[in-house]
Amino acid sequence: MNDTLSMPPARLPSVEQVLRTDVGTVATERFGHEATVKAVRRVLDDIRRTLGFAGTNLPDKQTVAAEALELLEREHAPSVRRVFNLTGTVLHTNLGRAILPEVAIEAAILAMREPVALEFDVDSGTRGERDDHVRGLISELTGAEDAAIVNNNAGAVLLVLNTFARGKEAIVSRGELIEIGGSFRLPDIMARAGADLVEVGTTNRTHLHDYEQAISENTGLILKAHTSNYLIQGFTKSVPAAELSALARRHQIPFVNDLGSGALVELSRFGLRPEPTVRECLAEGADLVTFSGDKLLGGPQAGIVAGRKDLVALVRKNPMKRALRIDKIRLAALEAVLTLYRDPARLPETLPTLRYFVRSQRDIEEAAARLQAPIAAAVGPAYVVSITQCSSQIGSGALPLETMPSAGIAIAPADRKGAGTRLEALAAAFRKLPIPVIGRINKGEFLLDLRCLDDEATFLAQLGQLTSNLHAGRLSHANG
Repeated sequence: MNDTLSMPPARLPSVEQVLRTDVGTVATERFGHEATVKAVRRVLDDIRRTLGFAGTNLPDKQTVAAEALELLEREHAPSVRRVFNLTGTVLHTNLGRAILPEVAIEAAILAMREPVALEFDVDSGTRGERDDHVRGLISELTGAEDAAIVNNNAGAVLLVLNTFARGKEAIVSRGELIEIGGSFRLPDIMARAGADLVEVGTTNRTHLHDYEQAISENTGLILKAHTSNYLIQGFTKSVPAAELSALARRHQIPFVNDLGSGALVELSRFGLRPEPTVRECLAEGADLVTFSGDKLLGGPQAGIVAGRKDLVALVRKNPMKRALRIDKIRLAALEAVLTLYRDPARLPETLPTLRYFVRSQRDIEEAAARLQAPIAAAVGPAYVVSITQCSSQIGSGALPLETMPSAGIAIAPADRKGAGTRLEALAAAFRKLPIPVIGRINKGEFLLDLRCLDDEATFLAQLGQLTSNLHAGRLSHANG
């Protein structure tokens, strides 16, 4: 009698029977009746395709309900999800670039949760301008007369070009016709802005007379693009910004410096290689400087145009400005981040981006020592786990030659036969953890650079699932 009761059902349960189980009730409460019914039907259809309609190996209603709930949880999980960035690239474009400080997160949450005075002057009770929230801060921190804010630096460059060079010529050195990630090319932006590109000089050498000979009655502006994501070395020459500024002033045309990365403080004070700051570019004579909010500045995605008041006013009046404007959430976060720069000495404590930049190798090595044994236990004897020294980079096209001494965990297959396949499987198993762990494969090892790891407890807590992920990967490879 007991054997009969414990046997699997001879037929599949109905949808209604599955819904009435405890798990089915939970699924309905969390995801709604309609979605749960669809999930149950999909699970039942999969079972029928593989096992048929009847037999001794069919799952019972509780099992079907559990599979339906798992399906719903998987499909309702957010696509934009948290990951552990252990790539060694601090400002990783594919992983969202800068991590915001808590004050910026709190400001963004407030802007999402409550009505805010976005374009409203509380003192006068009249319509306001959203850029007003940060114009004063940017002027204070950079020396600019005024500033305009858009959604990213590409938008800032596009807007400036369209304002001053639409139907006109924009002069730029061939050595500065940059391309960044995603095949974004400066000449393409110029074309979309309606500007005619005039290239001067050669890839490695450009002289002042090259610019001067290119100036005509139809010149709209001179553009200098900071080559932040590459460096040309050897037999090279470029024209200093101060000389370009003087040339532009003589011909009464705007000189625009696309700084890109947007450092607001001298990085050398924190032990990093010097990078031009916005203040320095303006002091050298740039009429306008464009830069990003989510790179070296350490804030949210934004594009900032800073410089002469009369030119910024023209930028702001361009109808394209509305199409490129920043939203209230990022604007609130940007204001909070900029405020931190009033106390630059404390930035390594208050700004996560800079904290990662200056984190000592010794501190990272200590983290590696704590994590080596738990990771070794999770991956098992098929892999050799060791502490290794490595180099981190800034990322997002900033300081391309700058590396920072770091440390991490190197994981290599114990059996070198089929090592490439094993490493790919290992990387995939780490990515399949509840919070995916993103590392990099380098010289026959899977490397986890620990520079950006803050939350060790959460990282360790999920390692238990790594063993099952690796086992599932091996089964999948064998079946394939």
